[in-house]
Amino acid sequence: MSHHLLLIFHLLGAAIWVGGHLVLCLGILPEVLKKKDPEILLSFERKYEKIGLPALLVMVVSGVWMAYQFGFGVSEWFHFSNPVETVVSLKLLLLFITVIFALSANFLVLPKLSAEKLPLMAFHIVSVTLLGVAMLVLGSFVRYGGINFN
Repeated sequence: MSHHLLLIFHLLGAAIWVGGHLVLCLGILPEVLKKKDPEILLSFERKYEKIGLPALLVMVVSGVWMAYQFGFGVSEWFHFSNPVETVVSLKLLLLFITVIFALSANFLVLPKLSAEKLPLMAFHIVSVTLLGVAMLVLGSFVRYGGINFN
């Protein structure tokens, strides 16, 4: 598959994932916290999950595929030896942290979600949103040759 087509899939996934989390964080969450109504949040989650999780999967697959096209297989990840590989590795680290938040939310917070647990869920939502935006910004650096910490 061409790099350009992979990039388009990756960007479409990012638009859905990051855009959905921005809507959740900035549009839905304030109302949920104001009304202390977890059902508003759960309703959004049920609808968004159907497109959000596939979008995340598309981003992971296309991102890994593009990393391989750049010549950075698994054995080169987390070496921070090349500016583009540094971007790939940082995005993978942020993805790992995102997965930790997702597991925590799905297994520890959402099953017992109540008005009292909303601040904890809000922390998860804001964190995942900021992580998504950070990954988006990091990805933009590939266009300029990556990130060089030297």
